[in-house]
Amino acid sequence: MLDKNSNRYTNVSRTIDDFMRLDYTGVGLIGKLYQALQKRQPGYCCMGAAERLVETARANPNAPMLIATGFPEGGGVPETDGPVGAALLARALFMGLGVISVIVVDEDWVDMMTSTCMGAGMSPRPLPASGEAAPIEFLRPVYIKSVPKDAVGCHRIGDELLRVTAPSLLLSIERPGCNSNGLYHGLGGRPLDGMVGDLDYLFRQARTQGIPTIGIGDGGNELGMGVIAEDLPGFSPKAVDCGIPGRGGVGAATAADWLVVSNVSNWGATGIIAALSALLENPHVFHEPELEVRATEQCVFNGGVDGMFMAPEPANDGIHVREWEGMVRSLRGSVLRAMGHSINWKGDQGDWRQLK
Repeated sequence: MLDKNSNRYTNVSRTIDDFMRLDYTGVGLIGKLYQALQKRQPGYCCMGAAERLVETARANPNAPMLIATGFPEGGGVPETDGPVGAALLARALFMGLGVISVIVVDEDWVDMMTSTCMGAGMSPRPLPASGEAAPIEFLRPVYIKSVPKDAVGCHRIGDELLRVTAPSLLLSIERPGCNSNGLYHGLGGRPLDGMVGDLDYLFRQARTQGIPTIGIGDGGNELGMGVIAEDLPGFSPKAVDCGIPGRGGVGAATAADWLVVSNVSNWGATGIIAALSALLENPHVFHEPELEVRATEQCVFNGGVDGMFMAPEPANDGIHVREWEGMVRSLRGSVLRAMGHSINWKGDQGDWRQLK
């Protein structure tokens, strides 16, 4: 384990968060989100998430973790941002901690999520009726559980899911978060009525049972972003007024126990994976960038769309996978170097401080 009191810990944690708050999309929001988060939750957000994953997994070695994702675009089709990160997080949790994940999505997105997981190098399976997320020898399993879009049905499945799986932790990535009126919106204010199940209920129930939660978001309307709900109106006017009388704003009301913000939510997942890899001092936990490309393409080939293009383009929030691949490669290289993986003029590999 990486020593929390070491300079290396500080350097790698800062490096990862620096990557998270770069404005790759040009939207101009991430810097304000990160600043607001530091006011409410000081510290390195990606490393903080990784530490909570490790602590929880070691305290509950046989318990699965639940990952909620899926954000609807035009016609209710899911965007690539969210499912790709969920699949890669499931891979990292398995590779680094031996934890099996259950990914929760809406009932019409199961095929998309299954294919995305396969693209990420996982072997997806439907969650058995027993709720047992069991290991499968010689496979990297991830289980998928669907929920209906009506509130009564979704709440019933949510209660059952917590009871039968007994998860150690819940994580959400780019999942719509309801506002204080219980309504869901896109960041621009469009209603999402009837397009998503109420997974805020699942997270609220988990918190009443003392189950820790982590949220990943990039706009302020995602599940878990209630951590900075009071700050959002200062730089995001639609947080309190979506533009439709009586509906309220787009700002999410439900707060996660720990929040990660990034320029794109999938990027936040990659940041947590990078931090987990560094914390465990295991470079194999951080996937090769080609795997992220393949997962994105598999998502699109099976119903996903890009959230900026609003079309089945292999991209994440307008960033094409070829550019995205370079971003992941840069982050991975920077993390490895911060961890001391260097090669000197003689071809020796190790800590650069020892190779001069």
